[in-house]
Amino acid sequence: MPTKSQVLFAKARRLMPGGVNSPVRAFRAVGGDPIFMASGKGAVMTDVDGKSYIDYVLSWGPLILGHAHPEVVEALAKALEAGTSFGACTPREVELAERILEAYPSIERVRLVNSGTEATLSALRVTRAATGRDKILKFEGCYHGHGDSLLVKAGSGVATLGLPDSPGVPRALAELTVTVPFNDAAALEEAFRVHRHELAAAIVEPVVGNMGCVPPQQGFLEKLRALTLEQGTVLIFDEVMTGFRVAYGGAQQLYKIDPDMTTLGKIIGGGLPVGAYGGKARLMDLVAPAGPVYQAGTLSGNPLAVAAGLKTLEILQRPGIYERLDSLTGKLTQGLIVEAARLGVALTVNRVGSMFTTFFTPASVNDYASAKKADTAAYGVFFRSLLESGVYFPPSQFEAAFVSTSHSEGDVSATIQAASFAFSALRP
Repeated sequence: MPTKSQVLFAKARRLMPGGVNSPVRAFRAVGGDPIFMASGKGAVMTDVDGKSYIDYVLSWGPLILGHAHPEVVEALAKALEAGTSFGACTPREVELAERILEAYPSIERVRLVNSGTEATLSALRVTRAATGRDKILKFEGCYHGHGDSLLVKAGSGVATLGLPDSPGVPRALAELTVTVPFNDAAALEEAFRVHRHELAAAIVEPVVGNMGCVPPQQGFLEKLRALTLEQGTVLIFDEVMTGFRVAYGGAQQLYKIDPDMTTLGKIIGGGLPVGAYGGKARLMDLVAPAGPVYQAGTLSGNPLAVAAGLKTLEILQRPGIYERLDSLTGKLTQGLIVEAARLGVALTVNRVGSMFTTFFTPASVNDYASAKKADTAAYGVFFRSLLESGVYFPPSQFEAAFVSTSHSEGDVSATIQAASFAFSALRP
């Protein structure tokens, strides 16, 4: 007899492309059919068939406090009573903007939008207007949303499904996108030499999350900052994933780099649909109505997302939050490493703060090419075994996993035990 999830997926496939509203949810990279979730509380999600899972996806990162945090739920309830949308200015969006500027000294002005994709597209438009240049530079395996120019050698679902550069992207736009390997300083220098004074922007995930978690090597971000300053290229840190996640001030606080522009994602809305882009006043004052660069959004600064975001950021400023997240994630990843080694399974684990990825390869993973050498079939076996044991990891080798403040020592111990069982099935 089919499960409720299987019945729902069969129906969904008749109604939606591939039966899903976002590609990675389809489970194609790990085998089997997707699971339909009914509820979440703390570190646990429960599916429509009543089975519960310790969740390390956390809506792809933004649920840093876990599911349905009681203080966030209370803040949302109060906002809901006051109204869901006005299409007009509200006091609390000013407060959220103020909180963002306090956390990110590189941001002097900020504009709230509805998604990370919208944030990166808008930021790039500003850089082209500011510089009078058309070309942009991005890094292989970095995903910055599904905008046309940004799907060239992208990560996330593009990497997961093994797709080539997406059909539907005009060749002329693709030709304006220069790509280099992440962490390759020599290739970076060569790109700036070849395209000297032609690059409007260089956009980077300072800690990559969309080919799996890949941290920057020492000196790489510094080299990128130096080259962009030398050639008048706008440096954009895409912190949609890392913002308020790897540190309260994001990766730029962690690595002490001052970008020109920053994009932020759903963590500033407590997991609700929201995004933001911001940066130096000289750039952001080009945005309408202050300047000629048009960008607008009816739901930008939605009061529900703003309320949830403000409460989330308030909680994140409490003492010891990030220290505990780092400690707990360290215990989890070290436990995975120890168990894999004990059972003779080739495993590399990359971690920055509370984001991490288990790569099934004996080699270090520093860029897209090395990430693609990981054994995706082994990851599929690992994923399905964890799922059976009640642990929910990303349904792709090429996505980061996350820990929340709601995870406990017991959750970590149970996850390591489940992983040990999964590794047993992969023993040489």
